[in-house]
Amino acid sequence: MEVKIDTKEKFTVVTPVTANLSANIAAELISICNDLLHQPVKNVILNMSEAATLDPSIAGTITDLQQQFYEKSASFVICNLSDAAAQTLDQLELTELLNITPTESEAWDIVQMEEIERELLDGDDVNFETND
Repeated sequence: MEVKIDTKEKFTVVTPVTANLSANIAAELISICNDLLHQPVKNVILNMSEAATLDPSIAGTITDLQQQFYEKSASFVICNLSDAAAQTLDQLELTELLNITPTESEAWDIVQMEEIERELLDGDDVNFETND
């Protein structure tokens, strides 16, 4: 699978360059994302602009990846879904579980808001502990 990777200050944009995200791509996507999860910039935006269709078998993989990122206090946002890919996620009832935005710019905003939220929550924990 060919993938474009663009690292920014707060996140990395991963863009699979394939018309169909299928089951055989899942292992490689997992490997790429897991590697990024252990980098200093561990937030990921999965830009689906090149993927016209999404195989139902990889939809669960994407859902699992997002959960792994949030468990590690990192963001995982999907953007630029085609109508067909969005329909696949709807049919599998995964749309409500995933963090999906229409554009990459909106995905950037979500990552930045989640970063601020994590900083504030971490700050509250520190202040709470020192006030005891």
